[in-house]
Amino acid sequence: MTPFTLVWIHLIAAISWIGGTIFLSLVLAPSYRSLVSKPDAGVLFRTTAKRFRLVVWGAVALLLLTGPMLILSHGWSLFEPARWPSPLGIKLSLVAVLLLMTLAHDLVLGPRVREILAQMPDKRTAADRSILAAAAWLPRVALLLSLAVLFAAVVLVRS
Repeated sequence: MTPFTLVWIHLIAAISWIGGTIFLSLVLAPSYRSLVSKPDAGVLFRTTAKRFRLVVWGAVALLLLTGPMLILSHGWSLFEPARWPSPLGIKLSLVAVLLLMTLAHDLVLGPRVREILAQMPDKRTAADRSILAAAAWLPRVALLLSLAVLFAAVVLVRS
């Protein structure tokens, strides 16, 4: 595969992940919160988020496949990160944190939020309310982090 093709696939995967996150965070979630009647909207939101999860993990797979290939195409060793340009190290560190946050959201926080939302609001504990607050903020922090990854990528290309 040519470096041009690798970059193109890498960018499409990154755009899919970041663009979808922007849509969910800045369009769908605020629209959902502004609705008075949420039963059907809740189903739509959960269905959309669940489908987007497939897009995210497909994009992650492509990024994890093409990323090392791009590193090698520049003549850098995968096993000598000390020799990488600093923007690459920063980018990959941010990506690692973003992946951990995404895993935590999908495997821990998301299922717990579903359990809490199934309870009557007056039965929720302070810990439950804290989890719901964290669940609202985690995607926003992930969005900022993904934009930082994108910035690091631009700095890497321009350096």
